[in-house]
Amino acid sequence: MSKQNTPTLSVFYLFCWILILSCNNGDTLREKKIVVDPDRMDKETSESIKHALAFALQHGGKIDDSVDLKYIGLVNEFYTNNEHANIWSRREKWMPLTDTLIGFIQNCELYGLFPGDYHLKNLRSLKKQLDSDSLKRMDAELWMRADLMLTDDFMHLVRDLKKGRLPVDSTFLKKSGVSMDKNFYTNTLQSLIKKRHFSELIDSVQPKHFGYQELKKCLPRFLDSMDRTTYTYVTYPFKVNDEKDSVFFIKKIQKRLLESGCIETEIDSPDSLELNKAIKKYQKKKGIKADGKVSASLVRLLNLTDVERFKRIAITLDRYKQLPSEMPEKYIWVNLPAFYLKLWDHDTVALESKIICGKPATRTPLLYSIISDMVTYPTWTVPSSIIAKQYLPKLKTNPNYLTRIGLRLVNNKGETIEGGAVNWSKYTKGIPYNVVQASGDGNALGIMKFNFSNPYSVYLHDTNQRYLFDNASRALSHGCVRVQQWQQLAFYISRNDSMNLKEGESFHYNTDSIKSWLKAKVKKRIPVKNGIPLFITYFCCEGKGEKIRFYEDIYGEDKLIRETYFSNK
Repeated sequence: MSKQNTPTLSVFYLFCWILILSCNNGDTLREKKIVVDPDRMDKETSESIKHALAFALQHGGKIDDSVDLKYIGLVNEFYTNNEHANIWSRREKWMPLTDTLIGFIQNCELYGLFPGDYHLKNLRSLKKQLDSDSLKRMDAELWMRADLMLTDDFMHLVRDLKKGRLPVDSTFLKKSGVSMDKNFYTNTLQSLIKKRHFSELIDSVQPKHFGYQELKKCLPRFLDSMDRTTYTYVTYPFKVNDEKDSVFFIKKIQKRLLESGCIETEIDSPDSLELNKAIKKYQKKKGIKADGKVSASLVRLLNLTDVERFKRIAITLDRYKQLPSEMPEKYIWVNLPAFYLKLWDHDTVALESKIICGKPATRTPLLYSIISDMVTYPTWTVPSSIIAKQYLPKLKTNPNYLTRIGLRLVNNKGETIEGGAVNWSKYTKGIPYNVVQASGDGNALGIMKFNFSNPYSVYLHDTNQRYLFDNASRALSHGCVRVQQWQQLAFYISRNDSMNLKEGESFHYNTDSIKSWLKAKVKKRIPVKNGIPLFITYFCCEGKGEKIRFYEDIYGEDKLIRETYFSNK
């Protein structure tokens, strides 16, 4: 009985299988589509592109396990506007732009990019197959995959070169002009296809900023001598009260020291003498004090490899992409990690000065603003954070502490209040008074202050501790920026105002006026008519001549970006 039913069941199962295949036809991709006639290849490739994009849109950009279109929306938009025509090949032959694009991806480190971020491995393999195997060259499905990956890579490259890979930073957003809609990408590719001006197009989407160009100019020399050995990256600090995390950290240290030849085998005990000896050996090799201790400075040194340096270069190049596409003709540029201020006048540095910026605990904020006025012999209103952390605990034991250090307690009416008249014990986080230091040579702001609108109550100023400019590391302030060449800055602003007087305007001050007020030690607010833009920035490396100079990541900003966005590079 069962033998008689076998043919019937087989036919039934076959019918069901055919039905399933036909129902799922729109949700699967062919493995092959052989086209014997080269004249029909483009038409068949175009149909495959249309089908593959429909599939990819339903599967988050995936075409198969090896091909994932990162910019599926932009890619689909482009092909939809171009009737799904293939653009990187014609009649089973590559277009010249194909080799140009693949070559660019292979050498994209010269632009601070990572070849592994794109489809380079797949494209190389696919191109080799299509170039060497005549049967595979007749497969429209392979030409389709190549076309989609190349278009996806182009969109990806344009975005990385124009906007970078960092999260959107609102600091310079209103001035940056880097927001781009989908038309920008599709129009850029259309322009490339028509004009075939690849180099010019690549140059046009990158920042024109002098610092960006100088850093990029130094990259070939850096890459030529780069040690590409991948060493273990040590994340620090670890969770002190988490034994599992601390043991994991020590294991990382051990592995890193093993890679540097400072230890022969991994140590079982985290507190072993062998680990201490290994650290000392590494410190001696680097020419630093050999104390054998695990510290933040030791970890920074362990992580300072050429591979990690390249990541910092990549991060810095991306930071330039968040600046305005066109900088003002004149502007003040403060780079916190480099501890300097530069005043740019067109394409010339008119003034350069050392600066002192905020300590890591009281960081100087990154910002864009405009110098609005200057003040000679300013008073200093102490920030509330300093009052709460430094002064309040001392006032509870000595109510006259402020008077002893030359400060006044002022109420909201501007009246001076005696410290002994206040019940300090009832305040824990702050006080309902201002603390003010009178103007004078001993004032913390020095004898000149430069104001600009910002929500952080910070400014540029002179200092009464000018000897600190001799320090190599100058992250020492409570958040404001101390300027060594403050007088030259004030005189430049004065001259700029006098040279830009409009018809009918009168000029109420000049450099002689400033000198006179300073000599008389009088407080004078000087409105600035032609406000000079100010950029307080964070760039941990820059091109100097033919070499790249690296600066300490004083606030750990690059470390955070590296661990969040560049850890797998």
